[in-house]
Amino acid sequence: MISANAAMTGSYDYSEVARSVLIAIAASYAALDLAGRVTAASGRARAAWLIGGASAMGIGIWAMHIKGMLAFHLPVPVEYHWPTFLASLLVAILASAVALYVASRQKMGMVEALAGSVIMAGGIAGMHYMGIAAMRLPATTQFSSLLVTFSVLFAILFSLVALLMAFDLREETKWTVPRRLGSATVMGFAVSAMHYTGMAAASFIPASPPDLSHAMSLSPFANNGIAIVTLIVLAAAMVTSSVDRRAAAGVQQLNLELERRVVERTAQLEDVNQALRKEIAEHKRADEAVRQSEDRLRLVIDTIPQQIWSSPPDGSLDFFNAQWLSFKGFTQEEVQRQGWQRMLHPDDRERVVRAWRESVANGTPYEQEERHRGADGQYRWFLARGVPLRNSEGRIIRWYGTNTDIEDRKEAEGRLRLVIDTLPALVWSKLPDGSADFLNQRFLEYTGLSLEEGLGWGWMLNAFHPEDRAEEEWRAAFAAGEAFEKEARLRRADGAYRWFLLRAAPLRDERGDVVKWYGTSTDIEDRKRAEEALLEAQYKLAQVTRTQAMGELAAAIAHEVNQPLTAIVTNANFSLRELKGSSPNLDDLRAAITEIVNDGTRASAVISRIRGLLMKGTPRRTELDINDVIHDVTILLRNELTRNHVSLRTDFASNLPRVPGDPVQLQQVLINLIVNAIEAMRTSTDRPRELQIRLEKNAHGILVQVQDSGPGIAPELADRIFEPFFTTKAEGIGMGLSISRSIIESHGGRLSIATASRGAVFQFTLPVTPNDA
Repeated sequence: MISANAAMTGSYDYSEVARSVLIAIAASYAALDLAGRVTAASGRARAAWLIGGASAMGIGIWAMHIKGMLAFHLPVPVEYHWPTFLASLLVAILASAVALYVASRQKMGMVEALAGSVIMAGGIAGMHYMGIAAMRLPATTQFSSLLVTFSVLFAILFSLVALLMAFDLREETKWTVPRRLGSATVMGFAVSAMHYTGMAAASFIPASPPDLSHAMSLSPFANNGIAIVTLIVLAAAMVTSSVDRRAAAGVQQLNLELERRVVERTAQLEDVNQALRKEIAEHKRADEAVRQSEDRLRLVIDTIPQQIWSSPPDGSLDFFNAQWLSFKGFTQEEVQRQGWQRMLHPDDRERVVRAWRESVANGTPYEQEERHRGADGQYRWFLARGVPLRNSEGRIIRWYGTNTDIEDRKEAEGRLRLVIDTLPALVWSKLPDGSADFLNQRFLEYTGLSLEEGLGWGWMLNAFHPEDRAEEEWRAAFAAGEAFEKEARLRRADGAYRWFLLRAAPLRDERGDVVKWYGTSTDIEDRKRAEEALLEAQYKLAQVTRTQAMGELAAAIAHEVNQPLTAIVTNANFSLRELKGSSPNLDDLRAAITEIVNDGTRASAVISRIRGLLMKGTPRRTELDINDVIHDVTILLRNELTRNHVSLRTDFASNLPRVPGDPVQLQQVLINLIVNAIEAMRTSTDRPRELQIRLEKNAHGILVQVQDSGPGIAPELADRIFEPFFTTKAEGIGMGLSISRSIIESHGGRLSIATASRGAVFQFTLPVTPNDA
């Protein structure tokens, strides 16, 4: 039990804490690495490195914060307001941009360092407390002013240290991997210390449920996905920085070499012939160096255990490494231009060529699963990927790609499909819109459909009963993106329809978007028939119970009918005497005959009510006024109440909405409850016998309560009172309350015992008509 005023006790998953610190260290290392590239670049390249570096660093700090928050567990469910989460990411990126900008300047005095650290600390602290503000849980958040102040001061101090470290290590010549890794570790632990100090400043007091609009919950899959994607982004940033650094070093080396040559040429102008000879010799050495460099690069590419290829911008492949040529059994000359297409499987060639041409035309990355013929003539599955290399103006200057052998994976998929096809169930998968892309063999055999007939929306249009082909409802179920169950009738191969239960569950990507639906169709025909038989048996048992109740009330019903008949006979005799007289009083005769008509109508109404309760027929649901139902029952039982000296009091609310229900079944429930109350009060001689019926509207619909002034129900019997065949009466069969509860539940309500200071209170609820509600 959580106290309403005490702060919730939270706990940490220390493995998640460790992962958050690891991400902080990785982000710090990337920041130190990127600071050097921002410093070394100029113009548009500097802006690009600043934006890219800030994005990678900001994502790393933000991901560390997310992992740190997810490591903290509270005893209540927590969701997150995703717009605030995204805003905190932007704050982290902006703070990172300020840090990289300050650290990459030519000079940084203490004033600039302090100003930058304050801005950076403000961004980090803002991101942290925006993350806490994004939490949606049934609690209010309170902060310790002292710890909040410490967390902000820590952020300023750590930001200052980070800026000084980044500024000191930004020159490529001043750092080594151990030194930078040590600095990154210090910075990572500093950022983590600020985060967990900020988390310690927050306490959560239980409160009412929160507003969950625009809120989301982060599953373990999404949690791990954030960490993996963040590490991939940081790794990509560092790899890109490393590649750019090496390229820049090569360019710088060439520039130095060129400058040296120019100096040599200038110094040797006096001897032109000698200078020309030396220059020619230098060119030869340079050409030889370039040739040797190309040979070394090709040797490296040829020894990589991966098939590598490249192409000019027009898509005509012109280079294949040794691994590629060795597997295919071709020479470099045989596969130039379009010759490489000969190794494609005939069934794949048109698709692959069309996809490659589309990627080249649109400048989009290429990815296809293809079958390639090896030197031995056998085909194997490969995953081919290609990406464009662009210049500073965005123009494609070359394509580079790889082929990865996936034959083992495809064989595993084939074995899995074989397993699915042999399962004794109808299994399928669908695209996000609900169109089928896979139907297992059992599904096709049962429905008699071909695969082509069942794919797309054919699974519904060609196999469902016409009354169950509500395409809009099915599309809405898939569009909702939540797991669901629906019942429908499927046509068997012989044309017979059977009921099936369709269960569908979504597969989501790291962003939470549905990428695939998986489901099964289970035969429930026998269950449906059993349910129908059970309902029929329950209805017949209720009919027997009503007949028994009417038999028990025979004396009261006879008195109820006998009263108007007696009045009819009395008024008829009076009328005959008047007519025999010499001067009959016509006004008295008219009044007597009017009473005869009224009493006849009254007797007819009583008989109609009894016939309605005893008549067999299927249950009928109409919109009815519960006041009328109770009124009819009290009239029917009026003599039974009088005979047992029970006073009836009703307490009805005004303007109650109508309820959908079967009047006969609801009358049966009320008769059972009232008769039970009368029998319970028969032994009461020391108190008035009072029966009260109350009506009111609540959040669930209409509440009906029947309370007596009897001895009440023993606590040990309260849990068994609704069990079939359980009774405390010597002559009872123990089915009245059980059937009454079944009737109320079939109306969407619930029959139960309520706590009372005296007697017993039975109550039930009935849902109202939606329009009236």
